[in-house]
Amino acid sequence: MRCRPRKGRMERRRETMELEKIRNLSDAELAHQEKTTAEQLFRLRFQVSLGQNDGVKKLRQLRKEIAQIKTVARERELAIRGAQKEGAAEAGAGKGARK
Repeated sequence: MRCRPRKGRMERRRETMELEKIRNLSDAELAHQEKTTAEQLFRLRFQVSLGQNDGVKKLRQLRKEIAQIKTVARERELAIRGAQKEGAAEAGAGKGARK
């Protein structure tokens, strides 16, 4: 079994910078970026299946980027729904106090 070399400080820093770029995108830009990246992944998989390309590293990178984009989108979705539930809980508590 081979051990993977540990990532250097610069590589981790670059990844966090990429994640910060993703977090700074608007919702529309995030959806567009997800669609574009998924299309790139599809095309690369097609090329690999035809034997035209051996882009294993690029495949891994694209899958990771899609996962990061979906994670950020889901975090935003939960934050919005969480705020709505708090407002509803406060309204429900207010009704009980009136009786």
